[in-house]
Amino acid sequence: MPLLRPGNSEPPWPRPRSRRARRHWSYGSAVGVPLIVTALLAVVQPAFMPDLSNLVFDWYQRLAPRVWDPAAPVRIVAIDDESLARLGQWPWPRARIAEMEARLRALDTAAVAIDIVFAEPDRASAENLLGLLPPTPGRALLEQEVAAQRSNDVLLAEAMAATPTVLGAILTDGEAATYPVKHGIAAAGDEPRLFLPKFSGAVVPLPGLSAAAAGVGALNWLPDHDQVVRRVPLLMALREQIVASIAVEALRVAQGASTIVVRASNASGHSAFGAQVGINAVRIGDIEIATDPRGEIRVRYSASEPRRFIAAWKLLAGEVDRAEVQGRVVLVGVTAAGAGDRRATPVDASVPGTEIQAQVIEQLLAGGLLARPDWLAGAELLFAILVGLAVGVALPRVATLPASAGAALLIIAIAWASWRAFTAHGVLLDPIVPGVAVALTYITCVVWLYRDEQQQRRFVRAAFGRYVSPAVVARLAEDPSRLVLGGETRMLTVMFCDIRGFTPLAERLDAQRLTRFMNEYLTPMTDVVLARGGTIDKYVGDAIMAFWNAPLDTPDHADRAARAALAMTRELARLNAQWRVTRIDGRDAADDDVRIGIGLASGDCSVGNFGSLQRFDYSVLGDVVNLAARIEGATRFYRADILASQQTRDLAPALAWLEVDHVRLKGKSEAVRIFMLVGDEAVRQHADFAAWAELHERMLAAYRGGDFARATALAEKAQASVAGRHQDLYAAFAQRCRSLGQSRPHDWAPITVLEEK
Repeated sequence: MPLLRPGNSEPPWPRPRSRRARRHWSYGSAVGVPLIVTALLAVVQPAFMPDLSNLVFDWYQRLAPRVWDPAAPVRIVAIDDESLARLGQWPWPRARIAEMEARLRALDTAAVAIDIVFAEPDRASAENLLGLLPPTPGRALLEQEVAAQRSNDVLLAEAMAATPTVLGAILTDGEAATYPVKHGIAAAGDEPRLFLPKFSGAVVPLPGLSAAAAGVGALNWLPDHDQVVRRVPLLMALREQIVASIAVEALRVAQGASTIVVRASNASGHSAFGAQVGINAVRIGDIEIATDPRGEIRVRYSASEPRRFIAAWKLLAGEVDRAEVQGRVVLVGVTAAGAGDRRATPVDASVPGTEIQAQVIEQLLAGGLLARPDWLAGAELLFAILVGLAVGVALPRVATLPASAGAALLIIAIAWASWRAFTAHGVLLDPIVPGVAVALTYITCVVWLYRDEQQQRRFVRAAFGRYVSPAVVARLAEDPSRLVLGGETRMLTVMFCDIRGFTPLAERLDAQRLTRFMNEYLTPMTDVVLARGGTIDKYVGDAIMAFWNAPLDTPDHADRAARAALAMTRELARLNAQWRVTRIDGRDAADDDVRIGIGLASGDCSVGNFGSLQRFDYSVLGDVVNLAARIEGATRFYRADILASQQTRDLAPALAWLEVDHVRLKGKSEAVRIFMLVGDEAVRQHADFAAWAELHERMLAAYRGGDFARATALAEKAQASVAGRHQDLYAAFAQRCRSLGQSRPHDWAPITVLEEK
């Protein structure tokens, strides 16, 4: 079934529709993808993952190796370089090995494990040496003499029969051979051979020697691909047989046990709900060892210790103290350079293989093996996912520096927990998977957040670059969180600016000339607003609506708005001078200049993105907006350029203000005081303004007291004393006072009611 049917471009799954939902979905992907990658790495286990884990655990062993105990019940009789120098090159006659067995038996050892495979007859036996001599009469006499004596192999077999001895064998993938198994196997649960390392052939000791030995153990190592011996198999599968390692056989023989007990999955007390998951434990006499599913153990090594070793020449010379070997398991092996088996461990780059066998037996006897339960990998993965989710949830809510420090501390905490589990409990808690989860999630989320921040900055610049000043856009881009989408209540100053008599002007112009005129007018007016930190809300024909203190905090918003109004009147004067020359507006030289009226009001407004999901505007709502619009309309009645509410005047006290009237605006139930802005602080501080303000106050007092004749006289005096556009205010005031003086209304109050917008 196709995902998309013809004519239907919508996918069958829901997609996030809003920008916020898409953003959340995208960030969720940034968190989820690294966790999925981590889970795949943990499950698939590519080669580098075990290598990283081994590197960590090897470092742990080097930093905190197991401490060798001098009382450990294991010693090594070493056929070392000094012994070869004293007694001759290797291989030695097996009669000498037999002598070593006899001396160890005399010193009352618990068991002897020979880390050598005697797969061929002794070349140093007299009968083999006679074969090298030419046939002479004397050779016949020697053959008679030799025939009357026992061979070296027989001597060794007799010595082993008298001493509890374990011989070594090597399992191979070659042809089958008869393996002399000396132990029995008791299995509980699933068949152990399903899980053990498998081999098809073996190199075994001579039958006579095997028959005399109490046990035969495999010498095989299963090193990792870097050839470091970390895990040691206790049991191995040779076709239909289960073969013990030499360490297990040495312990069995030393305890006099005959059977090795293997507990696998689904044994009593080890239920796996029918799943064949592997081996759980191996019991050797009184010693029970927990293993991994393959029947292997992970050894916690000590550093190579010379006191483990007894030189073979000292044993043969009778210079070994009985207390040194009595009751102990003694391994015999070749440690001479170039003549013995040498291996790498996590602690040492090269040690004799016999010493590794000794350390295995020490660990099996003393306990303290490194443990990694089979459930631990799943627990690590679950923890990695949880901690990765925690990082993903926390990052958007935390600043960059604390987030980086937190992620680093989290990785350190994971490493410390792993180290603590190793040193205190011998548990191999792998820090790699949780560490990878934290690192990948952190990197991915930081990249996403950085990209999202850049997108938000671009969004802010695109959304507000045409409404607010470049400085405000830059500040918003630095901190987009200051832009609250959806609406917030805050104190604003709102401005309405309109051209007086615009309709007749527009009727005289064709569409092209009107467009050019509006562009020449609106561009500098917009620049004035933006330069003083204002935000353009909208253009309605020739009208401009703007506001201050949003989207960024502007504490002096009323002062900025008032200064912008003053600058707009100056800019209009410049435009009028220009239009007198170009006559773009279609007028002749006798026509008046273009005039504007500006209304300002301050108060609480709701500001934010308003509209629909398909289209919205960044705008303001509230009674203050209506008040500013009505005040702008009042400029026509009072013939003033800039009028403002009392709150705007109170928020900008440094400027030159004059109270105009107490009015009830259209649509308002309460009267408000309105003020005319006549200049900046320089005007306010001038002596002429003080005289002007004093005259203005006397005029208002006379008017409000009902002395219309005096008010008319003072208005005419003010009209004569002031210059420019402010004369129109007093002309209108004088005319109104004369009219009131003639009509003398009996219910008059000093509140002007404006019925027009």
